[in-house]
Amino acid sequence: MFSKDIMEMLIQVLKSWEVLFVTVGLVIYIFIVNYVSRSYRRPRVKREKKIKAKKSEPVAETIEEDEDGGSIDNSNDELGLEEA
Repeated sequence: MFSKDIMEMLIQVLKSWEVLFVTVGLVIYIFIVNYVSRSYRRPRVKREKKIKAKKSEPVAETIEEDEDGGSIDNSNDELGLEEA
């Protein structure tokens, strides 16, 4: 497929100092970029998995204190209902 002359010329080009210098330079550049990107990466925080409540368990109602010191049942706040 290739003639002998083309193969010898290709080998000489690949062994030339310019090609070797550029190749080594690119490898060093990629190494430095990866090192810097790893040093600026935020540490990963391991999050604990939340245990989901079973559907059969009743949901606890929230009770807060009123400004006057009384207690208010906020179980119907999501629906926008008020007690009369």
